[in-house]
Amino acid sequence: MDYIRDFDIKLDKEMYYAGETLGGHVILDTTENFKLRAVRLILRGKAHAEWKVLISGDRQTVKDDQYFIDDRACIFGKEKHDGPIPVLPRGLHTFPFKFQLPESSLPCSFESKPGYIRYYIKVTLDIPYASPPQGMKYFTIIGPHIDCMDEQYLKPLVGHDKKTTCCLWCEKGPLVITSVLERTAYVCGESIKLRTEIDNQGQDNVRLTVKLIQYVEYFIERGVLGVGKEVSHVVLEFKGDLVKTDSKYKWDSSDTLVIPVMPPSVTKICRIMQIYYVLQIGLETEKSSEELSMHFPLTIATVPFRIPNSKRQPELYYDTACDYVEGGMHIGPEFLIGDVYDGSSNNQSEMVVLYRPTYVAVRKDKPGDKNSKNGKSSGDKNGKNSSRSPNNHEILEKKDDRSGKSRNSLESSEKKHVKSSHRNDSYPNSKQNGPGSTIKQESATNQDSSRDISPNNSHRKPNETPTCSKTKDQ
Repeated sequence: MDYIRDFDIKLDKEMYYAGETLGGHVILDTTENFKLRAVRLILRGKAHAEWKVLISGDRQTVKDDQYFIDDRACIFGKEKHDGPIPVLPRGLHTFPFKFQLPESSLPCSFESKPGYIRYYIKVTLDIPYASPPQGMKYFTIIGPHIDCMDEQYLKPLVGHDKKTTCCLWCEKGPLVITSVLERTAYVCGESIKLRTEIDNQGQDNVRLTVKLIQYVEYFIERGVLGVGKEVSHVVLEFKGDLVKTDSKYKWDSSDTLVIPVMPPSVTKICRIMQIYYVLQIGLETEKSSEELSMHFPLTIATVPFRIPNSKRQPELYYDTACDYVEGGMHIGPEFLIGDVYDGSSNNQSEMVVLYRPTYVAVRKDKPGDKNSKNGKSSGDKNGKNSSRSPNNHEILEKKDDRSGKSRNSLESSEKKHVKSSHRNDSYPNSKQNGPGSTIKQESATNQDSSRDISPNNSHRKPNETPTCSKTKDQ
């Protein structure tokens, strides 16, 4: 409409927690007087999943939605279409608004190709006898509320695996691995506290491997069983020194396994998608065959670990997820603005990203470091995270920058190295513990976030921590 010069939505801040008051104002700048029946607002938070499936030889689209917030308000005019229609004089007008976010646990904002979780404000100008102009403003929810100080996450997990090999008359000693995970919940930027001991009395040299794997399950209610999809990515990978036969090896993760910025765990609060993480610890031979393995459930939290009675509190910051995990590698096409490629080699098109979700992380770097960069884990010595929360309207990303961006979250140290994986859509062969393995919790049973992977089950419960102990003979 020619008489509307400016129509914008401004929020007091870009990120909110459950229970906070969301405030802002609608800006309307007009060049002439006109009749405006009402200015209506909708606050909405929803999860959406959609993909194509093959049904009876035809490819059909299946989709599903779940709403977490659906509030409405009228900040100007009348709700009902009765009485005289007010006239809005020309000039600059500001309409303030406030919404109270629910106290219940809200899943985090999330963007991926099969589905998303979005929160937004939608404004509609009700103008008589005209198509109503509409505007939308997206914002980020930091959630769900998961505190690393909760008792269920502070109890350590102990894993033990053993293997004995024999060949006819020649019998070697056992290959034993014992791992202790000090706590099971971490905020992005924190170091995973893991201790491992290896006693190699077998016939082959072995090497310790540690992987942090992200699993995202999507589910659409369709028919009786429904339709499911699963995606997995290796977030961190560590390989230790070679452990020769008839030798022992001890390893402490200390500051080696630093969790990059990525979405927190989302379980039991969203029926359309579940996000959870598994720490896989194993031994492999020089022939790259896996000898032993065990799996620990690991929770990515939103409230960091605090040392009791300590004056020093963790410093938090907010950043977008790294681009090799689900939730960070995809940007919705509706949030991208860029020039059309004209075929010339000189065309350097800049892609303007209107919105990307941000996630909470703990800063371990010195604020104001000149080498700080967005997208790196806080434990990276070569680059440190930005000292401010990114403004979604200012994020400019070049295609060349994304293709050349480093995928490594930690730098190598002699033979030990941690590497950040690129996309890995392959599913794990098994999520259960290897033969002869046990995982137990000291003095209590752990409430973990790993679950049975079944695409046709919408109400999947977390796996009970397996407890078994036996020796494998070959």
